[in-house]
Amino acid sequence: MTELQPSTERTLRRLVLERQRDGRVPGVFAGVVRQGGLVWSTGVGAKDLDQPDTAPGPDDQFLIASNTKTFTAVLIMRLRDEGKLSLDDTLARFFPETQHGSIAIRQCLAHATGMQREPVGDIWETLQNPDEETLVREFEQAERVHPPHRLWHYSNLVYSMLGQVVARLDGRSWEESLRARILEPLEMRRTTVGFDGAHAQGYYVPPFSDVPTPEPVLDLKGMNPCGGLASTGEDLARWSAFVADPVAEVLSPDTLEEMCAPQIMIDAERWTAAMGLGFFLQRSGDRTYVGHTGGMPGHVTALFTDREVKTGGVVLTSSSTPPDIAGWAIALADNVTENDPVELEPWRPGTSVPEELVPLLGRWYSEGSAFDFSVRAGRLEARTPKQPAHQPPSVFERVGDDLYRTVSGREAGELLRVARDAAGAVRKLNWATYLVTRAPLAFGEQV
Repeated sequence: MTELQPSTERTLRRLVLERQRDGRVPGVFAGVVRQGGLVWSTGVGAKDLDQPDTAPGPDDQFLIASNTKTFTAVLIMRLRDEGKLSLDDTLARFFPETQHGSIAIRQCLAHATGMQREPVGDIWETLQNPDEETLVREFEQAERVHPPHRLWHYSNLVYSMLGQVVARLDGRSWEESLRARILEPLEMRRTTVGFDGAHAQGYYVPPFSDVPTPEPVLDLKGMNPCGGLASTGEDLARWSAFVADPVAEVLSPDTLEEMCAPQIMIDAERWTAAMGLGFFLQRSGDRTYVGHTGGMPGHVTALFTDREVKTGGVVLTSSSTPPDIAGWAIALADNVTENDPVELEPWRPGTSVPEELVPLLGRWYSEGSAFDFSVRAGRLEARTPKQPAHQPPSVFERVGDDLYRTVSGREAGELLRVARDAAGAVRKLNWATYLVTRAPLAFGEQV
């Protein structure tokens, strides 16, 4: 793993100290993930005020709360890949008795159901959570406060119901499924339901004094699938590495990519944040981060990963009211990407151009606009001369004689057909049915 420059490490440490001081956070663990693990980390403050000189470390647990939802979402998508459910399935399939049976699994994952935020009852006043049986039974009393897809409306209730979907389809509890399908394969041994071993004590810091009050640890019971996990900086680094570069044993890379596609806007005013299938998608300049935040009494946490450069930021705090937790984690990762980037891979020449692709190389025109077709690493690609550098080219795969499928980029999924004249020379192309010719033509002109 590439080490960071000392100047970068000093900047990161200063950033954490400033935010810890400004937010009056009793204890914080912060780290940057790159190339599969923690490339930098620090602990500031105390993991327990009874031992004020012992800062939180990478193996100390914090309650990661709603970060748990990303795990539940991965379980749902794994079951989808196994053919056990469809994202278009409704809750009526799993809970035939429910009056909310029209809600689709896709809507649940994206917080687009319009269902109320919490279970029935004032659970954040009583601090009493329903068990699984009560959760399902009282779901009938819950209110649909918005039409589906009207707006993004966060729902702990809905994600808890997704945990019940996992249990019913997998034939074991949500926790057992989580352990077997995710935690054990990724060797996340310090990620548990509730605390298990060394952990940070959570606190509330009052606004008009500097004497923290210890916060209670709740038993979430049936709500565990939406927020019941505790984890460590070291384990969350593994989770960030998985999000950046998925392990097929846990989830197909294509499926993780699907989860990171926007489903509904979170920030409808400025479009800086959207919701995927279980993940927040957060913009920071030209970068997009994938991740989640979590908040429980005494613990607010965040993990965000830039999948393009495989760099993530994790911040775990022992405070009910820290400063902007998502912005904190993203700022750490941004700083490393900007000031200490991974060394670029050198360009390497290809070894051959498939014979059937030779006649397709060069400039073509469609709808009056130019497209340059080229071969890179033996694969056919196309891009426009005016295309921004950050946008990937269209990439094609051969599916038959003179027939190619666009597998990524512009017109992904569409066919490219090659038409030849009587002598076998390439005469024209048809891409997504549009005519593609060597010379620019107006609509209706013949080749």
